[in-house]
Amino acid sequence: MNPTRTRLDSTRWHWQHGPIDLILSADGVPQAVQAAYEACWARFVDVLPELVGELKRLRQPVPAEAALNDAELQGSVARRMWSACHAHRARYITPMAAVAGSVADELITAFAREGISRAFINNGGDIALYLTEGQQYRVGVFADLASFSPVRLSRDQALDANLTLDASLPVRGIATSGWRGRSFSLGIADSVTVLARNAAAADAAATMIANAVNLEHAEILRRPASSLKDDSDLGDMLVTVDVPSLPQPLIDFALARGVEAAQRLLEQGLIEGAALFLQGRVRIVGIHDTSGLLKQRAQITTEAPCSKYAAC
Repeated sequence: MNPTRTRLDSTRWHWQHGPIDLILSADGVPQAVQAAYEACWARFVDVLPELVGELKRLRQPVPAEAALNDAELQGSVARRMWSACHAHRARYITPMAAVAGSVADELITAFAREGISRAFINNGGDIALYLTEGQQYRVGVFADLASFSPVRLSRDQALDANLTLDASLPVRGIATSGWRGRSFSLGIADSVTVLARNAAAADAAATMIANAVNLEHAEILRRPASSLKDDSDLGDMLVTVDVPSLPQPLIDFALARGVEAAQRLLEQGLIEGAALFLQGRVRIVGIHDTSGLLKQRAQITTEAPCSKYAAC
């Protein structure tokens, strides 16, 4: 499949190449914005072939004793993936846990130039931000990964919560993970949304925290990842495919395990905050602005006008 790009409106584009599906937006001097988009496109068309060329290595777990040079990865996106996941190497993780965020981080660098005031790249819900002084984005949180549809989304649709990220904050990456999402999860979190200093770090951390929201229950349905997807980097590990309605004490227990993992990452400086969701209950770590308290589970959108491609 060849890469494609479609203009959605005066500031936003939809770019796609195989599984990479982006919404991009930038504000600034028109000539600078155009130049940034062209530079970003020139990089975008090479990203997927580069990743495919190193896919075998990227699907292998990060060794506990390894350093980046030991990975023998050539591409800059692949190295971003490996670096983001290396911090979590004490537990099972492969660089694929940070692929979407790493792609977004790689491409957002094209907008770090004079004349650009702000930009975002949304890679399937994992978002990289570029903000200059005085600029901000309002980020909305939708709690239900299963029912969220950008086709039905409108600017006036009620959010479960929203927060404003401005240039004075260290957050430049947002990611969401959970068993209801597009990737496999070892845990039972409906979703975990993470704020971090870049999208790759948020992506890897969201995966690990979502895995930690977990418990043993006879009615939780799990299947080997390999039985659901032939080339899964999780191999025969059991991933969650269905979670029954749980009593409140079990929900709280599973969330507490996730909070413990999130708090540890916060103390290590790997994340700036996280919101964990399970069956109508929420736990917040490191995020103090919880206006409009989150009601159910989480997905991310931006303040940009919505279309069927927005923040999916």
